[in-house]
Amino acid sequence: MRNVDIDPGLGDPAGRFGASRPLHRLPAIGQSRSSPEPPPTLVRLPCDRHGVRRGLAAAWLFAGRAAIGDDATERLAIVVEEWLINVVEHGAAAPDSRIALRLERAGDLVRLTVTDAGQPFDPRESVFEGPNLERGGGAGLALIQAWSRIAEYRRRAGRNRIVLEMPLA
Repeated sequence: MRNVDIDPGLGDPAGRFGASRPLHRLPAIGQSRSSPEPPPTLVRLPCDRHGVRRGLAAAWLFAGRAAIGDDATERLAIVVEEWLINVVEHGAAAPDSRIALRLERAGDLVRLTVTDAGQPFDPRESVFEGPNLERGGGAGLALIQAWSRIAEYRRRAGRNRIVLEMPLA
């Protein structure tokens, strides 16, 4: 598993890890460059707009490494962005809390695991009532549910944990 706690677009500019190339291009220990599936990517994000941007950047980088194709990459980016925006805007988590985003390719799907310290929210119990015409938005959860399957939701130790599985086809 690759753990990233820096802006994935920056790589390792300071050379903190002894790398002379960006971290997102280094193979995991024991993985050859010809391995069909990249190791999972884990990013820890601030629970704010910057975290949404960093999570979206991590999703784009992951999609490129996982070679999931253009259509799946765009769907993945929208699913990640919409979920993170919902956590930031509606989760009411403490400003100093972190969101963990894990992305992995598992055969013909991408598995997203997100944990956050926001209010309990099981999306399987949510009913889509149409877009909010007054403030805009309101369709993000419907897109997430249309493009992915909610494989698991649980609340433990004050954190939400959701696992979404998005088919590549």
